[in-house]
Amino acid sequence: MSDPKSDGAWFLPKRFGYGAGLPITKQGWIMVVVHVAVLVSGALLLRSQPAATIAWALIAGLLPLPLYAAKTRGGWKWRWPKRN
Repeated sequence: MSDPKSDGAWFLPKRFGYGAGLPITKQGWIMVVVHVAVLVSGALLLRSQPAATIAWALIAGLLPLPLYAAKTRGGWKWRWPKRN
């Protein structure tokens, strides 16, 4: 049986919904911080050009999603709330 901590996941799955939850490794936290920094710095640099800011936010916001999905324990799928 494999150790759950050595599965290579950087993020927990969301308890409810679709996508990644909180980071569980240093690499996950670094990825989130860098992602936010790239989005914010691009928005600040392009603030005088609204169309470019929107384009930057869409591209920079969506580009790393496959990596988030690949590094989420159990992958991305819809999860229903657990009922007792």
